[in-house]
Amino acid sequence: MAIPIPRTIDVDLASVPRHWMAGHAAATALSNGINMLFPHGERFFVRSVHHYAERITDPELRAQVKAFFKQEGHHAAAHDDYNRVMRAQGFEIDRFLRRYGAITQWIERVIPPALNLAGTAAAEHYTAILAEGAFAKGALDHAHPEMQRLLAWHAAEEIEHRAVAFDVLQQVAPSYVLRMAGLAYATVMLALFWAWATGMLLRQEGYGPLRALRELATLRDEDPVIRRVFVAGIRQYIRRRFHPRDNRIDHLARDWFAAHDLPFTEAA
Repeated sequence: MAIPIPRTIDVDLASVPRHWMAGHAAATALSNGINMLFPHGERFFVRSVHHYAERITDPELRAQVKAFFKQEGHHAAAHDDYNRVMRAQGFEIDRFLRRYGAITQWIERVIPPALNLAGTAAAEHYTAILAEGAFAKGALDHAHPEMQRLLAWHAAEEIEHRAVAFDVLQQVAPSYVLRMAGLAYATVMLALFWAWATGMLLRQEGYGPLRALRELATLRDEDPVIRRVFVAGIRQYIRRRFHPRDNRIDHLARDWFAAHDLPFTEAA
């Protein structure tokens, strides 16, 4: 694996409309629901890996970890900026973010560091599947151009560093049982907080569950996000010999970086 390259991009978030995903409130709420989780989530990923930084002996993996920290830091800052845009659009998100932060910080403190790392490795697998969907499934095709640019940059870098936390886990705690515990941890946390955030935003749009589902059904592709992310992700991850690079998706990131004149280092 080559060393990921931390990059930044300029995005005019002030131009993003309230309903930036296909002009639909429900689709935007579903997308915003996970976007809101990113700043705190990305920083948690960094902390969980950093806890084991001194135990990483392989020089190449140490370099990959440092680049991973920088990339995730850029992602967190960019989504902090987008959260400010949501506030300006009239969404009340701070109560949710305070509760989300308090709950996850408490869980992080009481959970053993090895399980936090295992959860991060599994969560990075889920984000890589989301990233694959952004490119291969056209998940961002109907997004506002500036949000499309923000999320595609994020997705491409998630593809680039998708194996870093997993490789750290394999070096410091190579247990299949621990890996499966991390998968359960990440699945429950992602599903519950994503659903909570989405529901909170839908209520502010005046949407009940049935109205939201009807609107989402008109936009759903042949491979809906729940099946693509959770079902496919779990099926892949439970294989004993699974590795994130089994999914040959580097070309998706490479092609996007090339199209936007950004550097890309080929994986070995």
